[in-house]
Amino acid sequence: SSSDDDDVSPREKIQKNSSGNSDFCVRNINQHAFGRREIEIAEQGNSVLSPINNTTLAFIEMPGIMALRKRATDDKPLKNAKIVGCTHINAQTAVLIETLVALGASVRWAACNIYSTQNEVAAALAEAGFSVFAWRGETEEDFWWCIDKCVNAENWHPNMILDDGGDATHLMLKKYPAMFKMIKGIVEESVTGVHRLYQLSKAGKLTVPAMNVNDSVTKTKYDNLYSCRESIIDSLKRSTDVMFGGKQVVICGYGEVGKGCSQALKGLGCVVYVTEIDPICALQASMDGYRVVKLNEVIRNVDIVITATGNKNVVTREHMDKMKNGCIVCNMGHSNTEIDVNSLRAPDLTWEKVRSQVDHVIWSDDEYVASLHLPTFDAHLTELTDEQAKYMGLNKAGPFKPNYYRY
Repeated sequence: SSSDDDDVSPREKIQKNSSGNSDFCVRNINQHAFGRREIEIAEQGNSVLSPINNTTLAFIEMPGIMALRKRATDDKPLKNAKIVGCTHINAQTAVLIETLVALGASVRWAACNIYSTQNEVAAALAEAGFSVFAWRGETEEDFWWCIDKCVNAENWHPNMILDDGGDATHLMLKKYPAMFKMIKGIVEESVTGVHRLYQLSKAGKLTVPAMNVNDSVTKTKYDNLYSCRESIIDSLKRSTDVMFGGKQVVICGYGEVGKGCSQALKGLGCVVYVTEIDPICALQASMDGYRVVKLNEVIRNVDIVITATGNKNVVTREHMDKMKNGCIVCNMGHSNTEIDVNSLRAPDLTWEKVRSQVDHVIWSDDEYVASLHLPTFDAHLTELTDEQAKYMGLNKAGPFKPNYYRY
């Protein structure tokens, strides 16, 4: 699912749902039936037969919110709430969105991440009449355009923000300050977003009440720890088909997300290293059986690098120059700033798209990369003399084999 084979930007398409409504922008509205099935699964869960007494056991993915919907639908506690939402858009979020509306709210929704949207789920929401602006693989410009379309709507003014990462809050405060003053409350659910709210508060710019959802125990422990413990394996398997047993992995950051990732990878047989700036988190990692290192100490040897810090430029071009061939680099933090991807948009590097969200970056000097790994093995290269180089017709610094040679 979520194919991005269609190269035409959704912004250039004219799409309508079955009711003739066009106040949305998704990849393909025709995917709505598949997306609706995914939402129903998230609502209803799965049923299995108990091996003990042959009774049917139901496992509901989102029992709390479904119970809330059932209990409060008649009361409509969210009547008159006009919510701008900016979160990941998947089947579980769709259950939240439809619950908010069932409880009386009016909503408009965008994605907080350019990669994570399930296109078929966004289509299902659009078919159901929701103003949703999101598709997988948005550009940076698309990302801000989608949020703007949610905020700046005709005959509709938001009075609440449900944010993940602080981007809807940031855009409204910067571009629509008068509208921002009408907001009655902000709900923020990510580490990064909460950090940005504290910065606004400290600067005296946070003029509306804000609720820190991220630090609630059910968010920090269940989403950041337990959910990431599953999603790191799921996402790496789906995107790279990598086998984990015996792989050396470094996880940058040992907060709740880092803890979940470490547990999952250790359970599958990985050798796990952790980088940390916080001595308490570092001590926790040590007590949990992980070796705490600086990234430079292990970067030449590891097979997978995972960032989970919420910071910027945690993995730099200098680090990536030293990585072994085939090393996988990925981000589990909120934003795309942790890995300095822009430094790889350089003329000396070649990009090959493997599949959606997976790119193969090729360093031109393979020999140079290999030489960087030799100190690890205490290996010493023999250098050609001037006479030897001339005799072989080679440059002393290489390359040493013709382009067609395969090692």
